[in-house]
Amino acid sequence: MLLLVVPSDAVASPPLFVELASHPVRWQLLTALAVSDYRVRELVAHCGQPQNLVSYHLGLLRRGGLVTATRSSYDGRDSYYRLEVDRCADGLAQTAGALHPCLTQYEASRRVAHRRRRSRPAVVLFVCTGNSVRSPMAEALLRQRCPDGVTVISAGTRPKPQLHPDAVRVLRDEFGIDAAGQQPRHLGAVSRRRFDHVITLCDKAKEACPPFVGSPRRSHWSIPDPASVRGDGAPGYLAFRRVAEAIDARVRHLVPVLIPTADQGA
Repeated sequence: MLLLVVPSDAVASPPLFVELASHPVRWQLLTALAVSDYRVRELVAHCGQPQNLVSYHLGLLRRGGLVTATRSSYDGRDSYYRLEVDRCADGLAQTAGALHPCLTQYEASRRVAHRRRRSRPAVVLFVCTGNSVRSPMAEALLRQRCPDGVTVISAGTRPKPQLHPDAVRVLRDEFGIDAAGQQPRHLGAVSRRRFDHVITLCDKAKEACPPFVGSPRRSHWSIPDPASVRGDGAPGYLAFRRVAEAIDARVRHLVPVLIPTADQGA
């Protein structure tokens, strides 16, 4: 009889990402938050599980660094949960490397080799309240990252007269984007257009955003308003820069959704 001897290191505990993501409820939460930021009650409805159970698993995901929470700027009693995509990517890479070293490079090279464009550009609408900071930032940053692969527009539910000067400065100084001539747009001006994706960037706009024709994919990014930071000069500018960097990270994660790999389909 042939006996299989298993090395002692082969029975080590799985990586933390596997332990966290492998539970069915936690996987439901992760996949939901991969699409949009949500409040607890929305996640409860999505998962069909009791609130105490959802809150328990959210707590585990937060302690593991895969999910974070921010207080809602619309209703301070609420919090929005978001997926930390970069932390998940690190966890997946570590998991692959723990199984076999070659797997850390295989997936990245496979995706690059199979990348192709959609049959037509995706059409994306970013929405915030004033269309003076967050949504025009997202519009400019996505257009910069996908100059030929996406049609992008931004609008506001209650647009301001002009873009905030610090938003214009940050886009110019930190990203090399000239947005000085851009004017805020009312959401009503584009409400009859067809979009593939409608993304709200402030909690108040999420509540006020109407339905759109064609049932676009709706997502929410709970991004704080840097204009609410008190003070002039450097502190205000730094708040705008932090928000721009947070939006740019979200935009980077959005690009593969808009221009999928060949094996995912268009």
